Amino acid sequence: MLEIFEKINSAVNGFVWGVPAMVCIIGVGLLLSIRTRFIQFRKFGYTFKVTLGRIFHKKEASDGSITPFQAVCTALAATVGTGNIAGVAGAIAIGGPGAVFWMWISALLGMCTKFSEVTLAVHFREKNRQGDWTGGPMYYIKNGLGPKWRWMAVLFALLGVLTVFGTGNATQVNTITSAINTALLNYHVIDASSVSVSSLIIGIIIAVLVALILLGGIKRIGRVAEMLVPFMALLYIILALGVIFLNIDRVPGVFASIIEGAFSPASVTGGVVGSFFLSMQKGVARGIFSNEAGLGTGSIAHATADTDHPVKQGFFGIFEVFADTIVICTMTALVILCSGVSVSYGTDAGAELTINGFITTYGSWVSIFTAVALCCFAFSTILGWGLYGTRCIEFLFGSWINKPFMVVYSLVAVIGATADLGLLWSVAETFNGLMSIPNLIALFLLSGTVVKLVKDYFKNH
Repeated sequence: MLEIFEKINSAVNGFVWGVPAMVCIIGVGLLLSIRTRFIQFRKFGYTFKVTLGRIFHKKEASDGSITPFQAVCTALAATVGTGNIAGVAGAIAIGGPGAVFWMWISALLGMCTKFSEVTLAVHFREKNRQGDWTGGPMYYIKNGLGPKWRWMAVLFALLGVLTVFGTGNATQVNTITSAINTALLNYHVIDASSVSVSSLIIGIIIAVLVALILLGGIKRIGRVAEMLVPFMALLYIILALGVIFLNIDRVPGVFASIIEGAFSPASVTGGVVGSFFLSMQKGVARGIFSNEAGLGTGSIAHATADTDHPVKQGFFGIFEVFADTIVICTMTALVILCSGVSVSYGTDAGAELTINGFITTYGSWVSIFTAVALCCFAFSTILGWGLYGTRCIEFLFGSWINKPFMVVYSLVAVIGATADLGLLWSVAETFNGLMSIPNLIALFLLSGTVVKLVKDYFKNH
């Protein structure tokens, strides 16, 4: 029975993250870019003026909302995760260095996709019984497309609930547990026989922390994200820049291999990866999986922002994709390719390839810092997806179910820390990809609304 389920999941996963889906995601991103006259490039400077200028704006958000910077940090908490470390490594190993180029291309179009998602989420958001702003794809489908499309909003929310326990929680906790146990074993704090006990303790601690933060409401989530995300991103970027500067002589050759490998993978990988389409598919798929542009999930966090115009928050969507993929994912790629670490092309790889890149440059002592970075990345993802799951299940059943859901979601951390996840990651990835289908349909149909909102914003600003 399990074998049949694995085959079904593999077939669906292959379609969801395959070439047809990639074409749809890139196609919608291109359509939105054309209709907004490539706002992500045309207003690139303005984007940083609006976003970075408000980072230091310390005014408290109104009731039921969080500051725009807290909103983007909450969204980045979910997107900047293990995908930036393990996902990029996997893309390079399977698709060659050229996959990084296609990751960039997907991000450049994804900036406009995320801009549109955030703009629509804020425009069509609602307030729940607690007075909190709620929004996201399910709301802009329901309120933007009308009652006859409600089934599609319900479908998105249902897939969101099914996804969060795997993608957002269990697999992330498993990453944290593995990182901590590895560090404890390396420094002889515990031995192999104590790993199971250590995992259980870690799982319980994470469950308690997650429950305390999520049950504190959107404002507490925003405050934690505001502190955690800049710290973890800065720590990772500093470590990565060190690798790049210490191997600066290799940088020109690395960029040459990325560009050449994008169109002729075999020339860079020695023939192991010879498919141009494989390189493109892996780059685009891992880029989208990292920044979530096209999936719609990030807009759920942005919908809680205290902002006076949807488009103003939309620029934070552009900033989010830029920070996630163009900056952090590129840093990961350069760590792997500049460090000289051996890459077994044609076989999948994970976080260990990135970690080896750091260790090759700095030595084994850096493993403690990479463990801290991994833990921060994974924990922030748990919080971000906790918010997403809460909003999805609230849409289906009402706000009364929020706190029971948060308790159950927190307890899943114990399972993630102690159980063999096996098929769970692949199933969660499939559901995650399926979420993009209703979202992309909505973005296509509501592209005219995005254009009107953009015109209205710049008419008055």
